Amino acid sequence: MLTHEFFPHKGGIATFTEEMARAAAEIGHPVEVWAPEHHNKNCQKFPFIVKWLPLKGSQDLSCQYKLIKELIKERRRLRDTILYLCDPGPVLAMSYLHFFKAFRPEKLLITFHGTEVQQFAASPGRKQMLNQLIRRADRISAPSEFTHKLITNNFSAAKLKTFLTPCALRSDFIPAERKLGRGKSSKVNILTVGRLHPRKGQAFIIEALAALGKTHRDKISFWIVGTGNKFGYETQLKKMASETDLDIKFFGEVDNDKLMKLYSEADIFAMTSVNFKKSVEGFGLVYLEAAAHGIPVIAHKVGGAPEAVSHEKNGLIVPPQNRDALRDAFAKLIEDPQLREQMGTYGYEWSRRNSWLHSAQLFFNNWDIKIDSSLEFSKDQLNEARNGPLPES
Repeated sequence: MLTHEFFPHKGGIATFTEEMARAAAEIGHPVEVWAPEHHNKNCQKFPFIVKWLPLKGSQDLSCQYKLIKELIKERRRLRDTILYLCDPGPVLAMSYLHFFKAFRPEKLLITFHGTEVQQFAASPGRKQMLNQLIRRADRISAPSEFTHKLITNNFSAAKLKTFLTPCALRSDFIPAERKLGRGKSSKVNILTVGRLHPRKGQAFIIEALAALGKTHRDKISFWIVGTGNKFGYETQLKKMASETDLDIKFFGEVDNDKLMKLYSEADIFAMTSVNFKKSVEGFGLVYLEAAAHGIPVIAHKVGGAPEAVSHEKNGLIVPPQNRDALRDAFAKLIEDPQLREQMGTYGYEWSRRNSWLHSAQLFFNNWDIKIDSSLEFSKDQLNEARNGPLPES
């Protein structure tokens, strides 16, 4: 498994890669992960081998070159392996290397997460190279139906080899004790967790909360967890916070214990992602984590978010960049502690509907599945053939 995002990185791709590796090991595959080296590499034990490479974890030519050198060096050993490209960096490296007959792993697997599909498709030359790599691949993985459509709409070679590998809660996830009757406290605590970046949309939350009536504004506290000042976004958020009478706290990067405490004390979780340039929200694992803590969720109807949040069951999904709709969604949950409790209870179960073990079994096993490309299949039939029935959404 080749990745440029791995422990101790906490992003969605890093979590996806680690969990798929754990699940593959659990179902009996010997697993080796190649990941960028870091100074705390021995502080975490994994049920698989990790080969730490001198990479900085970017997608630039330097990283691609170093990874290509390592792949060429190990080419004889890799001929008898399933080689799995887990994120854009290794995909770019392999898009050059797969042309050489001397380098042909036994099976080639690729996961696309969302944003990179649009970025690759925007360049005619790169799109052609990626289509050729996809033709060479044995299986393609998509963590959401949204990403599945992005892949198959942009890369025709992927249409009959793309599998859904639904995301799930982390295998080490232990929620803090659920606090029934959260709404009895004097404040309604609203939590968002994610890097501070225009795509994550924290600014839309501040705007919507500031548009609430004073009675509602006095009731709430908005907690922002995450770091990052790309495009000056953190500076912008702090300026916006200073210009309102809202109670807004910036926590920065927090350790897991602190994060669990914040989840246990939160009444509403919100992450209002938007499409930003060619960057999209392929799924949103953080929505599942919030639901697993029994917290109702507010999200924008973009990307894979509607697959991670069940509208009006464990949360509310609103049109992107519609301040009034977002304001009204917050008002609805702020006013109704019983609804919050009801949605939180549903979300607690909803978040557990998928498992990494199931996704790994679908993707790494059952190589006898054949789909005749000359036949016409319905979407449901194809999903059944690939994955079994999709979970209800």
